[in-house]
Amino acid sequence: MQIDTRQFHQAFFEEAFEHLVTMETSLITLESSPGDTETINQLFRCAHSIKGSSATFGFADVASFTHVLESLMDCVREGKVPVTLEVVEALLIATDALGVLIRAAQAGESDGLEPFRELIDRLNQLQQKPGAASISLPTVPKSVMAAGPVEVNITVTPALTIFQRGVDPLLLIRELESLGELTHCEIDTSRAPALADIDPTLCYLIWHLTLKTTHKREAIDEVFIFVDDCCEVSVRPKELSPVPPSELAPEAVPMESELDATTASSLTGTSNNKMAASGNSDASTIRVPVEKIDVLMNLVGELVIAQAMVTQSVSRLAGGCTPLLQEALSTVERTTRDLQQHVMAVRLVPIATVFRRLPRVTRDLAGQLGKQLELVLEGEETELDKVVVDQLADPLIHLIRNSVDHGLETPAEREATGKPAQGLIKLSARHEGGNVVVDITDDGRGLNVERIRAKAIERGLVQEHERLTQEQIYALIFEPGFSTAAAVTDVSGRGVGMDVVKRNIQALNGNVRISSLQGQGTTVTISLPLTMAILEGLSVSVGGEIYILPLLSVVESLRPEERDLHLVPGRGEIVLVRGEALPLIRLNRLLGGYGFSEAPDTQLVVIVESHGRRYAFMVDELCGQLQVVMKSLEQNFRRVDGLSGATILGDGRVACILDIPGITRLAG
Repeated sequence: MQIDTRQFHQAFFEEAFEHLVTMETSLITLESSPGDTETINQLFRCAHSIKGSSATFGFADVASFTHVLESLMDCVREGKVPVTLEVVEALLIATDALGVLIRAAQAGESDGLEPFRELIDRLNQLQQKPGAASISLPTVPKSVMAAGPVEVNITVTPALTIFQRGVDPLLLIRELESLGELTHCEIDTSRAPALADIDPTLCYLIWHLTLKTTHKREAIDEVFIFVDDCCEVSVRPKELSPVPPSELAPEAVPMESELDATTASSLTGTSNNKMAASGNSDASTIRVPVEKIDVLMNLVGELVIAQAMVTQSVSRLAGGCTPLLQEALSTVERTTRDLQQHVMAVRLVPIATVFRRLPRVTRDLAGQLGKQLELVLEGEETELDKVVVDQLADPLIHLIRNSVDHGLETPAEREATGKPAQGLIKLSARHEGGNVVVDITDDGRGLNVERIRAKAIERGLVQEHERLTQEQIYALIFEPGFSTAAAVTDVSGRGVGMDVVKRNIQALNGNVRISSLQGQGTTVTISLPLTMAILEGLSVSVGGEIYILPLLSVVESLRPEERDLHLVPGRGEIVLVRGEALPLIRLNRLLGGYGFSEAPDTQLVVIVESHGRRYAFMVDELCGQLQVVMKSLEQNFRRVDGLSGATILGDGRVACILDIPGITRLAG
């Protein structure tokens, strides 16, 4: 029966891209630690996995190119080719090329290997190159030769779902043949069900093999190195037939003392894996499309809303709530909350998936600019919503490039100021309250406040007599088109990028701020919500309607006195808060409504922060803090300026979620 493997392609591509990221990170590590044998083994395993899986699915170009790449890695692993800057550079370029080939296979477009012929020749030449003057590695042989040919019995028991991992057991058995001669092959069908119950996507077969080889156990293990978690392999010496001693020639009688004890012990045992032959525990994790989790999250959100509506309706019952009903409602509320938290947890992934892309970026850019630096990553295990993590990659890459280009000085400049020639960039992530905070810190030259202010005055962003705090001056960097670079290069200087960073972060309901000390360095701090599906908000009443302010942007609330309100001709209203003049935005005028009063003694002001500046929003009433399930206006209605989404309250009413930057733009 022919199995259509196309249904497994997506899983293959996801795993292949994960292996590419691991290879890239490992190569950066290898450049600074050329004697790290574990890193070399990890590189080889990744390449071996991609080669085997791509061959299974018929991606011949990917398999052929990876074979060349794997061959060079094998030479490095055996100590035949030393680790040099040239070798690492070639392997990095080859990893990039492999990514191009995999993406072409994913798109169903392939131009063959001809565009990579020069690179393939370079990889082949490096395998032939002696490296007497280079850093040598301890020899890590692919296999150790036994004293003589030995026959071993091998039982291969694949997990039932091994096909879903993109693995063809027959390819593994063919690879065993390269270690010697398969003198016996028996297929065990004892796991197969009745013909009517057979699932063509499952592997029911077990292979019993006899291999005559001069290699030791390590070589056999390497054949199955990348399927260790979905294939049980048993290797043991072949038992000798009970032949009467009288029928054997004296010189042919096998004496135990003459056997190589080391060889016998090395070929005995079962591979160290956790897979049961039955296949009952063959999947400690499963891959689920994000779309399915989104649907589940939406359903849980609807459940939360329905539960809140039931609770509110019961509270209005004339006769009150019976103890039994109250207990049932409490149980439903607690279970709903637990369900919501667990579904949210399913969406969370480590921020390491983004962090792992950055060492290559910093390495290449530092080499291009002639700078030396060390990149330190902290808090890689910090978890974020997958949607947030995916959209965080570009802003982080741009901020890292900015730190390398603008922040860090050249080695000569650093030494002239008493700093070490090698700069430091630290990227850290941590949980803070209900949010995740990411810091990008460098020990470079810091921001020049006067230069930024002068550029802002030149562009008309601020008036010459206007007094700004340092925080407000730093926020000018995020203005569109703002740049203090003396010259435009292919790295920076065009004034685009930081405003995009700001917009991307705000689209994630987060904010970004800068702190700096001239001559000592700069820190960019990004605050993000754990998830985009649930929003921590402050509900306020404006003109008889309920609106939600993202809590991450709220600084404080207060009731102003009449003497603190002032009208600035041509600039609008301001409110004085502890001596600081803040632009005042009356939401009732901006959003409309009914039944509101503008008497100062009845009004409340909520101080919010946006783009590094503070604004005062005048509202009628504070209703309280709550978690809301965000609904997209664009998907359900249309885009509305000043609103980022909507939610349904416990009483069934729809409450709009305010977009802080959008409101400030509408207010002018």
